[in-house]
Amino acid sequence: MSDMTSTADAPRPPGRPRSVRADEAIIEATLDLLAEGSTIEAISIEAIAARAGVGKATIYRRWPGKEALLRDALRTLKGTPPEPTGGPVRDDLILLVGAVGHHIDPRAARIMPCLVPEVNRSPEQYQLYQNIIEPRREMMREVLRRGVRAGELRADLDVEVAMAMLTGPMLVQRVMRWHPDLDEATLAERIVDGVLDGLRAR
Repeated sequence: MSDMTSTADAPRPPGRPRSVRADEAIIEATLDLLAEGSTIEAISIEAIAARAGVGKATIYRRWPGKEALLRDALRTLKGTPPEPTGGPVRDDLILLVGAVGHHIDPRAARIMPCLVPEVNRSPEQYQLYQNIIEPRREMMREVLRRGVRAGELRADLDVEVAMAMLTGPMLVQRVMRWHPDLDEATLAERIVDGVLDGLRAR
């Protein structure tokens, strides 16, 4: 007989179990309010609680404050980033660049442009943005570092500048609709191939 205790047999923690439905309602209420025009500064826990149909205490049991809740809500808006496969650097870069500026939630088209002025104006909102985006940057950093270690990319590669070169064009196209004739279906591949011409080891 196995010595391992099954999850079903494990003792439950004291107190009422956390409601996944309440979590989802709170996140959805936060995103709805942002999509309707509430700014990060103006949105309140009271307004979120009222929209979600829960008490303020329910929110504070789950998140220590508004910033933590907003961080989780905006991460939900962006969706889960793709995981690099560990295969050819080109393939992993196309995967990551293709995810830049891509959102699975249609509310993002109304929310994200409104966040830009707040991020630029407020150090607190800028830090919130950095906390959301940094894990995605680290994924790309590691792919580029792997390329350097494998000899696929130049040994003197400036990883931070390379990331800016890779992500900038896709972000501008998706956020600003910069060029209406660019085909987004092939844009990530074209960006990566164009940038890699300058990054590959000679």
